[in-house]
Amino acid sequence: MSAEGAAPASATAAPFLVSKRVELLTGDTWRERGKLYRLYGVQSCLRGTVALDANGKELDCGNVSIAHLAALFSTTAVTCQPIALALDKTTFVVCGAKLDGNTIDVGTALIAAGYAFAATDAKGNAVSGNYLVAEVNAKMKTDGLWAMKFQHPIGLLLKRPKEQDR
Repeated sequence: MSAEGAAPASATAAPFLVSKRVELLTGDTWRERGKLYRLYGVQSCLRGTVALDANGKELDCGNVSIAHLAALFSTTAVTCQPIALALDKTTFVVCGAKLDGNTIDVGTALIAAGYAFAATDAKGNAVSGNYLVAEVNAKMKTDGLWAMKFQHPIGLLLKRPKEQDR
């Protein structure tokens, strides 16, 4: 959800090409060669939460997000730039993918297609205004998960700390 508590990545952190054999943990996080990476400003649907399609079929919302990240990683070259290190040692990255001769931002692509969301800080403010615009557009067009019924992950994540205080 949040990039709070993140430290800037080392100035020597070089861009890297994402391997086709990464272990996808969520629709925004993966493990490669023992290191954890997370797309900065992106929040995938949570694994174990339900999305109902137009026919009322239950799908694992998180797995739907993972499938779209997997499709992107497997079909095109994705290069990521480390930008910060989270408290849990996960490296936040921004990534670009080559599609039809153009480089597109991976976070924007996932959010605009409706399979991920704009991450927020603990107060619910979007980390990236561009990602929030992409999310609003996907919602208005009912693209991706927006064509289904699901619990928005930000609402679920923002509730967690409050419930733990009880």
